[in-house]
Amino acid sequence: MQTASHTPPPPPPPPEPAARELTLPASLPTLAQALDLSDCAIVVTDEKGCIAYANPGFERLFGYALPEARGHRPRELLLRKPFSWNALAHIEDQIAREGHFTGEALGYHRNGDPIWVALVVNRCPAAPGAPATGCAVVTFTDLTPTKHHEALQGRVLEAMVREEPLPQLMTLICEEVERMAPEVIASVLRVDGEGRLHALAAPSLPQMLCDAIEGLAIGPQVGCCGTAAYLGEPVIVTDIATDPLWRDYHGLFTPHGIRACWSSPIKNHAGQVVGTFAFYFREPRGPSSLHLRLVEVCLHLCTLAMARDLAQCRIHQLAYYDTLTQLPNRRLFNDFAQCALSAARPASERPAAARPSAERPAAAQAALLFIDLDRFKLVNDSQGHAAGDALLCETANRLRAHLGPGDIAGRLSSDEFVLLLPGAGGEQAVAMAQRLLDSISRPFVHQGMQHLPQASIGIALYPEDGSDIPTLLSHADQAMHAAKKQPTLHWSRFRPELGVLAQERMAMERDLRQAIARQQLHLHFQPQVLGRSTHRLHGVEALARWNHPQWGPVSPARFIAVAEDAGLIQALTQWLLEAACAQMALWRAARLPVPQLAINLSAHNFHDPQLADQVSAALTRHGLQPSDLMLEITESVMMDASAATTANLHALHARGLQLSLDDFGTGYSSLSHLHRLPFSELKLDQSFVQDLQSSDSATALTRSVLSIARSLDMNVVAEGVETREQCEWLQGHDCAVMQGYLFCRPMPAAQLEEWLAAQ
Repeated sequence: MQTASHTPPPPPPPPEPAARELTLPASLPTLAQALDLSDCAIVVTDEKGCIAYANPGFERLFGYALPEARGHRPRELLLRKPFSWNALAHIEDQIAREGHFTGEALGYHRNGDPIWVALVVNRCPAAPGAPATGCAVVTFTDLTPTKHHEALQGRVLEAMVREEPLPQLMTLICEEVERMAPEVIASVLRVDGEGRLHALAAPSLPQMLCDAIEGLAIGPQVGCCGTAAYLGEPVIVTDIATDPLWRDYHGLFTPHGIRACWSSPIKNHAGQVVGTFAFYFREPRGPSSLHLRLVEVCLHLCTLAMARDLAQCRIHQLAYYDTLTQLPNRRLFNDFAQCALSAARPASERPAAARPSAERPAAAQAALLFIDLDRFKLVNDSQGHAAGDALLCETANRLRAHLGPGDIAGRLSSDEFVLLLPGAGGEQAVAMAQRLLDSISRPFVHQGMQHLPQASIGIALYPEDGSDIPTLLSHADQAMHAAKKQPTLHWSRFRPELGVLAQERMAMERDLRQAIARQQLHLHFQPQVLGRSTHRLHGVEALARWNHPQWGPVSPARFIAVAEDAGLIQALTQWLLEAACAQMALWRAARLPVPQLAINLSAHNFHDPQLADQVSAALTRHGLQPSDLMLEITESVMMDASAATTANLHALHARGLQLSLDDFGTGYSSLSHLHRLPFSELKLDQSFVQDLQSSDSATALTRSVLSIARSLDMNVVAEGVETREQCEWLQGHDCAVMQGYLFCRPMPAAQLEEWLAAQ
């Protein structure tokens, strides 16, 4: 059986495509019903461009029913003023060219109100070959609320650019909202740092209600605003007469026709509630969709405005107030104080425009107190800046505690404060100065450490010491420096001669700066001899000298003090170190028998952590050994317990340098310091030496110093030995070294070399 091959028949051709039909479920609305339900206004125009159909949304938006609108062109109906027709000419041109248009347009309601709309026009296609017709479908979407919001934002932002104050900005927002929604009363409240409410703006709220809100603490049942601020979320009450949130407050509001409230919290960028924005209603109700949109925009604007106000307040605070103590800074104090002086002038001396209509007699006097903390830098250096800051804040608080009505306090710089007392005379100023000194000197504890602050106060009186604030400040500053030099009384009145001294000091600072830079200082040297054999040299002390071209020789005590106050001491010490080492190197090269050279260091030098390195570098540059120098240190270093000072003392000792404690017995020395610090020599102050023959106390103290030094294996150098009797007494009590006019006055290097040859 053979199987015949079989070819399958071709598939049947596909059916002819049927016309596309959209089958909708019976439950869906018809097209006409859908148009009627649309919120948009929809219009269909005929061949002539006239309205043939308009849905109910058109009537809701523009106020025209279909019978009224039929047969009118949209532009004739919605832009009834012919001069406005040109505004839509470009729309018709685009439709004619492209057959469609999408954009925004401004129309008018039947009652004349402007209405911004989003406009979409699609021209109906004509039959092939037929001319274009005016048939089109036009859709209008209401943009009026959005445009209102844009206008509101624009007005508020423009006011911000003009830097309108915050209450005016908030009032503007409330008034604009009430214009757009006349059925509401708007209010803005501020919430302070203590959680209390304060009215910023409520132009339509009765004033007595604003007064009732003022200072109210927020809480879970404090009306809508207090509760919204407390919870941090919106609170809506549709009937305040019955709602428990208003139990304690509805009796205030309902008599004024306020029946409902919606309050929303205003939050800053950190999410903290800083205020509330509220709508009050005159009937029991809740907010509408328009209200929701308005509040959304207003909350944003309120947040911006309050953030801007906070930033401005912060900028003002930084510009005019000291950030640490919160006292007015120099700039603001000067402004306040100058205004106070102007008010204190007699009426006859003030411009007529500045006098009040009912002139009251003014006290034509005032007092300015310049207050400076003593040894404040020592607190900073020894205890750290945190302790210094705490002391400044405590001082500011103690000043505030003594301020009376009209008194003005400020912080001028690091440890300088100032106080203006309008109407105060000399006696009142002195009494206030003493009260302040007593208050400032009370013990102060910071981190378990007790401080005993002290201050010096200078007093200048208006008008006899100056007629303006800069002059009074300058004179009070001079008086304060005079007070610092007084041993017991820590306040001083300005005296005219202080001004002369201040000018001389400024001139000295200027010339000293130049003298150091130009190497115009020079050294004198005074021998130190051995007590047992006064013809033998123990060492030489190098002493700085300044011969001013106009003033002649200037006392080292004067120009060194100026150098310390003016910040020149480091430069002066560097010059002294270089000059002394250079001279010692010359003597070593000439083989002159100078065992060691003593130089004086200031307490300020020990705040420099590079001091030991600087001394070592100078020795190396001049080929000297550490034993060639003796570093004399005043007793003020003993009071400085800073880490830098202690580290420098031990670093110098570790490098082989010898340390001598100068002016021993006159300051703050103690056995504990001598025990802890690496001194090898004590210099007995000349005041003890001068009184050896006349004071039993001086002889007793000198014996004690000599005994202490022997027990600690230290040499004692007695300064100021001028008589043979003093020398013999010191020799009899085993004083190791003596120095004074009895042996030799300070002299230039060449004369010292002659003196050495003579010995």
